[in-house]
Amino acid sequence: MTTAPPRTPGPLGTPPEDAVAWINDAGKDTLAGLMGITFHEATPQRLVATMPVAGNTQLYRMLHGGASAVLAESLGSIGAVLHAGEGHIAVGVDLNATHHRAVRTGTVTGVATALHLGRTTATYEVVISDEAGRRVCTARITCAVHGRRRDR
Repeated sequence: MTTAPPRTPGPLGTPPEDAVAWINDAGKDTLAGLMGITFHEATPQRLVATMPVAGNTQLYRMLHGGASAVLAESLGSIGAVLHAGEGHIAVGVDLNATHHRAVRTGTVTGVATALHLGRTTATYEVVISDEAGRRVCTARITCAVHGRRRDR
């Protein structure tokens, strides 16, 4: 009996609902999964994900700025992959984040909006908000889009 190899690259060409399910399942054993990031919407133009504050804090028990950066990078990178299309990969090349306010409890929501979807780069603005809708962090991520990755 033969088993089919795992499906890669994943959600490309599937409806957004299927893409979200695939992203959440595939991300279980990644940094995003370890941090509790859950995707709720995923298209090349707009992505939405949530992340718990608990477990992602610094010593003062406030949301760690690096955790916000991980959320922003995860959103932008997945968006760029969806934009790149089958046979291509996307990798982050620039990320900047401005932290506006502290969050100590609850969940934060990141919304990534495409600013530029080009042939070789994709750039997203990511707004991270607390449960009251207050802006916690604003980030911008640019990803490079490359042709099919070769196995070495």
